[in-house]
Amino acid sequence: MSYSISNLLIRNLRDVFGENDPTRRRAAIDEIWAEDGVFYDPNSGAYRGRDEIDRVAGAIKATHPDFRYQPIAGPEELGDAGRVRWVSGRPGEPPAYAGTDFIIARDGRIAAVYLFFDKLP
Repeated sequence: MSYSISNLLIRNLRDVFGENDPTRRRAAIDEIWAEDGVFYDPNSGAYRGRDEIDRVAGAIKATHPDFRYQPIAGPEELGDAGRVRWVSGRPGEPPAYAGTDFIIARDGRIAAVYLFFDKLP
């Protein structure tokens, strides 16, 4: 199935990096990520392929399982790319950190995500 870039951005934020359940997270990765997709983390480098993306997403979520990612603006699309700005933290508390996900899509799936950490708004 093919998805819009905006849909891919939101699903990746919510269903991959925001998902505590490993089975649901893996199902989302298999659905929206290309097999050879790459996730670029500014702190730890590149993670290639669905297995590595699954592993790193689970490890990141395990460090703060009660945090939620919340877009602070609608996704933006340009050609085969898009971005979404977000904050993350415990529900009902001020955000702990902020970032921007920039993606490249191919055939309706995520080919690459570039994570940028931002200053809190």
